[in-house]
Amino acid sequence: MTDQANTKNEPGYPDPVYAWYVVVILFIAFVVAFIDRQIISLLVDPIKSDLGITDTQIGLLQGFAFTFFYTFAGIPLGRLADKKNRKVVIAIGMLLWSIMTAMCGLARNFTYLFIARIGVGVGEATLSPASTSIISDYFPKDKRGKPIAVFFMAVYVGVGLSFILGGLVIGMVSSAGDSIMMPLLGELSAWQATFVIVSLPGFFLVLVMGTIKEPFRHGMTTRDGQVIDSGLGATRDFFFRHFKAYAIMFLGFGLAGALAIGFFAWTTPLFNRIHGWETSRIGLTFGTIIMVMGTLGIILGGAVADRLLQKGQQYAYIKVAIWAVLGAMVFAGTAAMVPNPYVAFAFMCPAVACFGMPVALAPAAVNYITPNRFRGQAIAIYIFVVGLINNVIGPISVGFLNDYLFHDPMAINKSMLTIAIVFGSIAALILAWSIRYFNQSAAEILADDTE
Repeated sequence: MTDQANTKNEPGYPDPVYAWYVVVILFIAFVVAFIDRQIISLLVDPIKSDLGITDTQIGLLQGFAFTFFYTFAGIPLGRLADKKNRKVVIAIGMLLWSIMTAMCGLARNFTYLFIARIGVGVGEATLSPASTSIISDYFPKDKRGKPIAVFFMAVYVGVGLSFILGGLVIGMVSSAGDSIMMPLLGELSAWQATFVIVSLPGFFLVLVMGTIKEPFRHGMTTRDGQVIDSGLGATRDFFFRHFKAYAIMFLGFGLAGALAIGFFAWTTPLFNRIHGWETSRIGLTFGTIIMVMGTLGIILGGAVADRLLQKGQQYAYIKVAIWAVLGAMVFAGTAAMVPNPYVAFAFMCPAVACFGMPVALAPAAVNYITPNRFRGQAIAIYIFVVGLINNVIGPISVGFLNDYLFHDPMAINKSMLTIAIVFGSIAALILAWSIRYFNQSAAEILADDTE
C-alpha cells in the first residue's frame, strides 16, 4: 500500500503562517535542548577539580550517561508519540530535562551527576521523534523539506549557542567569585550555577507549548480507507532484506559523528590546557565558528549532493560525506596540533563545516533508499544506532587516551589528533564500502516505488 497525503475524509493542512510558528517554537526547543546537553563541555576542568574525577569519567558524563539512555528511550518514546498527544509528550519531556539540567548543578559527586545526566537524556529523547511527526502533519508532503531542514539546523545553532551563552554565563558567574548565592538553592560554585541558569529557558518553553495545537494525523490510511501495512512484521522483513545497506552506512556515519562530537566535547579543555585561554573566551569564539560554519556545512553538503544527483550519481549523499570526513580529519587534526591558538581556530573553521555536512546528508541517504511507509522507523533506527556510536565513543575516546595511553592530561592535543586520524580514515573506508550495497537497495526500491 502506498502513503497518500490526504483521503476524502481528512481535513486540510493548517494555515502556513501558524504552521511556521510551530516550526519556530520547536526549533527553539531543539536549540535549548542542545544547550542543556552540551553545556557540560565548557565545564570539564571545574567539575574535575571540585568532584575529583578523571577525564574518563568526564567522557562518561558527556557521552554514555546521556546518550545510552537517550537512544534507548527514543524508541519507546517515539512509539508513544505515534499514539498519544505529541505536544504533551514534548512538554513532559521538556519539563523533565530542564529539572534534571538544574539537578546537574546541585550534584555533589560523580554518581549524582551521572544520574542527572541520564535524566537529561531521557527527557530530550521525546523531542525529535514527536517534533518531526508534528511538522509532517502541519505541511503537505511536497512542502515538508524546508521546515524539517530548519528544525534540524537547530543542531549546530544549539551547539554554537551552548558555547557562546555558556561562556557568557560562566564569565558572569565567575566574576562574582568562586561561589554564588542563589535563591532557595544556597551557595553554589560557578559551574553549578551555570547548570541552574541554563535550565531556566526550558521551564518557560513548557508554558509556550500550550500555544501549539495537536494537528490531525495525515496519511494513516489509503484513499479507499485501508490501513497502511507498516507494522513490526513488515518493517522487520524490509530491514532484514536491506540489512547490509543500512548497517554499513550507519556504522560509517556513526564513526564520522564520533569524530565531530569528540572534538566538540574536548575543544574547550584543549584551549584551556594547551593555549591557556579562559573558558568564556573559548565559548564565544568556538560557539560562533560552530553556528556559522556548521550551518554553512549543512547547506553546502546538501547543495553539492543535489548537483551530483542531477548528474545521475544516486550515491551522491555518501560520496559527499566521504569528502567531508576526509576534510574533517585533515583540518581538525591540524587544529589540534598547531601551537598558535588563532591558527588552530582558523583550521577549526573548515573542520566544523566538514563536521556539519553529514548531519543533513545521512538522513537524506536513509530516506533515499527507504519507501515512504518505513521512513519514520528508518530514521528512528538511524538515530538509535548512529547516536549510540558517536555520542558514546566520541566523548570518552579523548579522555581514555589521555588517561591510559599518554598518561597525561596535557597530551590532549595528541589524543585529539589520534581520534581524527583513526575515526576519520575508518569512517571514510566504511562509507566507501557501503556504496555497493546502497546502490543495490536504491535500484530495487526505486524499481518497486509506486508513490
